Amino acid sequence: MLALVSPALLVILLLIVLPVGWLAWQSIYHDGFTLENYRRVFTEDIYWRSFALTFEISLAVTVIALLLGYPVAYLANSVPRGWSILILSLVVLPFWTSVLVRAYAWLALLQRTGVINQFLRYLEVISEPLALVHNTFGTVVATVHILLPFMVLPLYATMQKIPGDLMQAGASLGASPSLTFVRVFLPLSLPGVLAGCTMVFVLCLGFYITPELLGGGRTVMVSMLVSRNVELYNQFGAASAVAVVLLLSVLVIFFVVSRFISLDRVLGQR
Repeated sequence: MLALVSPALLVILLLIVLPVGWLAWQSIYHDGFTLENYRRVFTEDIYWRSFALTFEISLAVTVIALLLGYPVAYLANSVPRGWSILILSLVVLPFWTSVLVRAYAWLALLQRTGVINQFLRYLEVISEPLALVHNTFGTVVATVHILLPFMVLPLYATMQKIPGDLMQAGASLGASPSLTFVRVFLPLSLPGVLAGCTMVFVLCLGFYITPELLGGGRTVMVSMLVSRNVELYNQFGAASAVAVVLLLSVLVIFFVVSRFISLDRVLGQR
């Protein structure tokens, strides 16, 4: 059995264990053992602001993705199979385009001379272009678009497992469709809600390309902090410490979520 699993163990060792170990070692070793990099992370305002902004944007993206994704998943679950396939195809269609291309597309749409500002000025809704990019708003909009499928798919998978007979039973007992939805369907779909929210939140924590382009240097998330420590200041130790803290934050999130729902469901294995 060990011989059978050894190739997989070797891949995990080379691609996960060794890089993460090297990252952790770099964060505590510079001409000797030191915790200076972690002291900076936990004491300097720039790191606190960056982590706070990252979690704020991740939370906002998660909430918006849930509000947009739940109706889409519910619709895909409710319509006939042919329409359901069409809806899910439209949901996963953006996966055929790279994140970089989608980020540039949103930049073209939201910039001061972009389609949205030009259309609003044509309708005389605004007199001056709105600042829709190079700020948190543009970052959130583009990130929601990119991560929305990761919310819809877990929700749809959970909804598919809810027996339709339960809704019919509620209706036969005199409950209205809205009451049946709130008292029966919504509670049974909460595992999908938790799985989708966890996936979107965790993925958003490590986003780099989208805030870099749409934030215009003003929206500094943790991933950008890592990049600047390496590219501008050549501080690999500081960058490693930030990455380790972010990694531990993600592990804590997964641990907390695992108290309520199996991680297999979050990761899409069940």
